[in-house]
Amino acid sequence: MSPLFRRKPTQAQRAPQAPRAPQAAQSSEHPENHLVTLIRKPGCHLCDDAQLVVEKVCADLGVPWEGKDITEDRRLHDQYWEQIPVVLVDGRQHTFWRVNEERLRRALTDQYK
Repeated sequence: MSPLFRRKPTQAQRAPQAPRAPQAAQSSEHPENHLVTLIRKPGCHLCDDAQLVVEKVCADLGVPWEGKDITEDRRLHDQYWEQIPVVLVDGRQHTFWRVNEERLRRALTDQYK
């Protein structure tokens, strides 16, 4: 029979494909080019809560993050001591006091849609 008249294989007959990764992990637009900075101080329960959110979101998206301690940097202390914890995205203030997971996730991904 001519190849032009062959039937295409049904879904069941096709070779199985590897499962696809979740959309966030597949992003070809490189949200990992961001840098999230958490400015905090020791003994701050809001800072501990914020770090959990930052760690989760950054791990999910493959975004690097860093922590900075205001007790070790006079400039950061003078600038942020009333607002900690403070989250910066690419060096610009994103939020302070409470970190909303969905808002941070959007800030790191929306520009790539």
